[in-house]
Amino acid sequence: MNAATLPETTAVAVALEVADPARNLILVPLSRLLPRRSKRNARTTPRLSIPELAASISRLGLLQNLIVILAPDGEQYEVVAGDRRLTALKLLAKRKRIAADHEVPCLLVADASARTVSLAENLLREQMHPADQFEAFAVLVKEGRPVEDIAADFGVTPLVVHRRLRLANVSPRLLRDYRAEAVTLEQLMAVAITDDHKAQEAAFYDSPQWQRDPESLRDHLTREEIDAGRDPVARFVGVEAYEQAGGRMRRDLFADEHSGVFLADAALLDALARDRLAAVVEEVRAEGWGWVDVAPRAIYADLHRFQRVRPSRREPGKADAKRIAKLEAEQAKLQERLDEDEAIGDDEAQALQDAMDAIGNDLDAIERKLLVYPVGVVPMAGAVVSLDSEGAVVVHRGLLREDEAKALRAQQRGAEADDDAGKAGTQEQERPSDEPPALTISEKLARRLSAHRTAALQAEVARHPQVALVAVVHRLAQRIVLDGYHGSPLNISADSQDRLEQHAPDVAEAPAATGMRQVREAWAQRLPEDSEALFAELLAMPESELLSLLAQAVGLDMGQWWAPTAAGYFEHVSKAKALEAVQAFAPAEVHRLGKLKKAQIAAEAERLAAGSGWLPAMFRAPEGVMEAAAAQAEAQEDAAVPAEDNADEAQEVVEAA
Repeated sequence: MNAATLPETTAVAVALEVADPARNLILVPLSRLLPRRSKRNARTTPRLSIPELAASISRLGLLQNLIVILAPDGEQYEVVAGDRRLTALKLLAKRKRIAADHEVPCLLVADASARTVSLAENLLREQMHPADQFEAFAVLVKEGRPVEDIAADFGVTPLVVHRRLRLANVSPRLLRDYRAEAVTLEQLMAVAITDDHKAQEAAFYDSPQWQRDPESLRDHLTREEIDAGRDPVARFVGVEAYEQAGGRMRRDLFADEHSGVFLADAALLDALARDRLAAVVEEVRAEGWGWVDVAPRAIYADLHRFQRVRPSRREPGKADAKRIAKLEAEQAKLQERLDEDEAIGDDEAQALQDAMDAIGNDLDAIERKLLVYPVGVVPMAGAVVSLDSEGAVVVHRGLLREDEAKALRAQQRGAEADDDAGKAGTQEQERPSDEPPALTISEKLARRLSAHRTAALQAEVARHPQVALVAVVHRLAQRIVLDGYHGSPLNISADSQDRLEQHAPDVAEAPAATGMRQVREAWAQRLPEDSEALFAELLAMPESELLSLLAQAVGLDMGQWWAPTAAGYFEHVSKAKALEAVQAFAPAEVHRLGKLKKAQIAAEAERLAAGSGWLPAMFRAPEGVMEAAAAQAEAQEDAAVPAEDNADEAQEVVEAA
C-alpha cells in the first residue's frame, strides 16, 4: 500500500526540491494560520482524536512541523498538511494552554506543488503495527515511566495504558501470529485474561477452529472461576464485599464496568452469602415455621426431596380488592399504550416498562398477604431461604421432610370429624389445577398468536388426513344417522381463513402459511371449478388422494411452524414478561438483558431463543396431547387404525386445539 512507482517518486522528489527544509522552514504565529482546511489538503475525512493529540502536544511539544502555502492576502497561511495538528493547537490556545500567537514550525512550499506534497506526506507514511505499540508501552514502563505519565503523554486514560501493557504480555507465539494476521485483536484480548503463556497457547491452539471465538477462549481460561456478572450469589454478595473480605479475583481489562470480574474463592463467596441471609432467616423463623435452612444455591432439583404443602388463597377484603383492581387497570392501560403506540421512543417505552414492573411488584406483595396455610402445618413444616437466578432473595415455604410428611398425614387421619371439611379443602388445594393458566399477554398479541396457530392447523390438516377423515365421519354419523347434537369434536363448515393477516401481519411469511399456499396452488391447478364436475372428479379419485383433501384436527406442535421473534412476540409483551421467557431458554443472560432497553431486550431475546424450542403458554399443548399426536402419526405409518379409536383421538386433539 505504501509502495510508490518511479514516476511517482520522481514527482515527489521535484516537489520536495521546491520545499527544501533548509531554506523554507519558518516559524508562523498560530493566529496567522487559517483554521479552515485548505482545498489543497489531500485529506478530506473528519478530524479525529483531537483532545488526545492536544494533550500529547501540551506535554511533548509539536513533534512534526506543518506544511503551508501563502494565502492570497499575503499575510496568512493555509495548512496543506497537518490539519489535525493545527486543530489541536487551536484547542490548546482556546483553553489558554498556549498563547494565541504561539510560534508554530512550518514548511513553506510553492502553491503549484502543495497538493503533491500533501499527498506525499500522507501516502508514504507507514502506520505503526499495534503490536509494536503494545511492546513500546511495555518498554517505557520497564524504563521506569509511571503509567499515569505515559497516559498523559499520549492523551489517554491509565486504563488504556494498562490494556496495552496486558496485550504486550501475551505469549510471544500468539503475538507473532497476530502480526501475521492469524490471530485477531479480539482473540488476543480474550486470552489476555491470564498471564500464563502456556494456558493462553493451550486455550487457542488446542481448541478447534470453531471454538476460538473470543467468548469461548475467555470461558476456557476462566472455567474454574465464578463470573461475578452472571452468578446469582456473586450478584447478591457484591464484588466490593467479596474483595474486602480478602477474596481472590481477576478482572478482564477489556470488559465493560458491569462484567469481566471472575472470583476464585467459591467457599468464601457462599459464606458471605449465608452471613448476609442470616437476617432473612430470622424473619422467616419468626413466622413460626418448624425449621428454616439457608441454601444460597438451591435449585428446584434440590427442593424435589421435600413434599410441599400448598397454601390456599383467601378472598381479599374490600380494601385489598379495590387496590388490586386499581393496580390491574393501571397496568393494562400502560400495556395497551405500549402495544398500540408505534411512534413511542425508547426512553418513554423504558419508563412505561419500569412503571409496569413497579405495579407488578405491588400486586405480588398483596398476593403474598392473601396466602393462608392449613392449621397445624406451619409448626411442623419448614422453609428454605435461597436466591433466584437474578440474585434476589426467595423463600420456599411449606416444605416437609419425609418423617414430617408422615406425621402430618397421621395427624390428619386422627383429627376430629369437624375438621374433615377443612382437611378436604387442604387436600384439594394440593392437587394440581385442571384449569389452564390465565393468559398474561395483551388481547392484541393473543389474536396475533391465534392467527399463527390457525395457519399451522391448516398446514397440519394436509399432513395428517387420516385423523381428519375419522373426525368428519364421526361428526356426520352422529349428526345425520344418530340425530345427535353434542359430543362431536367439530362443526363442519367451509370457511377459508384467509384474513389472518389483520391479526398477525407476519403470518403470510410463516412456514405454515407458505406450505398451505403450495398445497392450494397444487390442487387448484387440478380441480375443476364447476360444482358438478368437481363432485365427479372427487368420486373418481383414489382414496389416498381424497384423504389428502379432507381435514380437521391433528396433534399440533407449534414449534414446527412458529419461532419467537422480536416483531412477532417480544416487542408486544412487557419487559418482565420478556425476561421471564429468557429465563426459560437462557437463564444466564437474564441479568445482562435486564439492564437493556425494551427494544434491545426484544432483539437479544430473539437471538437467544433461536433453536431453543421455546413457545409461549398459548402454544404449549396440554399434557398428553402431543403424546397422542405422536402415537397417531406412528399408527398411520405402521398400520390402519380402527375408526372408533381414531375418532376418540381426533376428538381429544380437536378439543385441545
